[in-house]
Amino acid sequence: MATRTDALTRREQILKEAARLFAERGFHGVGVDEIGAAVGISGPGLYRHFAGKDAMLAELLVGISGQLLTGAKRRLAESDGDAGPETVLDSLIEGHIDFALDDRPLITLHDRELDRLRDSDRKLVRQLQRQYVELWVDVVRRVYPALAEPSARSAVHSVFGLLNSTPHLGRPGSLPGRGATAELLHRMARGAFAAAAAGE
Repeated sequence: MATRTDALTRREQILKEAARLFAERGFHGVGVDEIGAAVGISGPGLYRHFAGKDAMLAELLVGISGQLLTGAKRRLAESDGDAGPETVLDSLIEGHIDFALDDRPLITLHDRELDRLRDSDRKLVRQLQRQYVELWVDVVRRVYPALAEPSARSAVHSVFGLLNSTPHLGRPGSLPGRGATAELLHRMARGAFAAAAAGE
C-alpha cells in the first residue's frame, strides 16, 4: 500500500519532470503522456495526482514563490536579531543563489508561462513575490541606510535579474563548479547593492 510519503515523493517527481519538460519545450509542447513517461507512470495515472497540466504549472509557480518567501522569513527568524544586517543580507543572497542554481527550469518557466496561469493563481504569485521583494528591501536599507526606498527596491529587482540569469549561463561543464559560480554570483550581488548605495 502506498504511504503518504510515497505520494508526496511521486508528486515531487512529477513536478520536477514537468518543470524540466515545460522549460525545454514550452507548456503547449509537452503532453501529459510525456510527463508520465518521464516518471514511469501512464499519462492517465498523472490524474491521480493533478487535475491536469494547468494544475501542475500553477503548483510549480505558486509553489516556488511561496518557498522563496518562506525560506527568506526563516533566514530572518534564524538570525533572531543576533546577526548584523550584513550577515542577514548575505544569507538572503545565498538562499536565492541556491534557488537560481538548483531550480533553473523554474526560472525559465516563470519567464515564459506566468501569463498562462488563471488570474487568481497569477495574482497569488505576484503577491508572494511582492512580499519577498519588500523583505529584501528592508534588509538592504538596514545595510545601506542612505539608500532611498525606491532605489533599494530597484536594486533588489536588478539583483534578482542578475541571479535569475542562470538559465542563460551556458551548458553544464562550460562553467566553473557550483561553488565557484555561487561565490561569483554572491560577489556580483553585493557589488550591485554597494554601487546602488554609492550613487545616492
